[in-house]
Amino acid sequence: MIQTQTAPASKLRRTISIVALTLVKAIDHLDRLAVTDRPNDLMASVYPDELVLAGEAQEVTIELPREKAYVSIAPYVDTTHDCFYHSLTTCRGELGNEELDVKITDSASGEVVVDDRATTFDNGFAGFWVPSDIEGTISITHEGKSGSVDFSTGEEGATCITDLRLS
Repeated sequence: MIQTQTAPASKLRRTISIVALTLVKAIDHLDRLAVTDRPNDLMASVYPDELVLAGEAQEVTIELPREKAYVSIAPYVDTTHDCFYHSLTTCRGELGNEELDVKITDSASGEVVVDDRATTFDNGFAGFWVPSDIEGTISITHEGKSGSVDFSTGEEGATCITDLRLS
């Protein structure tokens, strides 16, 4: 006979919060890895509501925190690639290790959810945790060039923004 023990609701909420925090840190860590240090035997993709980790014989799906969405942005000047769901292990952008001024605005409320100077990771992306279920604009300035693009963090939103051209 299997016995189960029910945890108090507060303990369960704490456990869920710890898992969500650990997941956020794992995504940030994988996106920040130097290109030469990225694992060859792991595919890690961010979808609007989950992280999918896939190896040779196994795939694991982990739900993202409901109130947050991850958006990874690779602005470009000359070259880009088509992408919709960000691969933490294989996506590469043009501007690796470059400083950017980034502003992300929620169109419905007018609230600026990110207004920061950021340095792109070695892979050419800068990743941001923003509120879920918003539509807005991403504006970036880099070395006198600027550009903007619309985005959404809804169920059908892209997590990999590669169409923001700087001119």
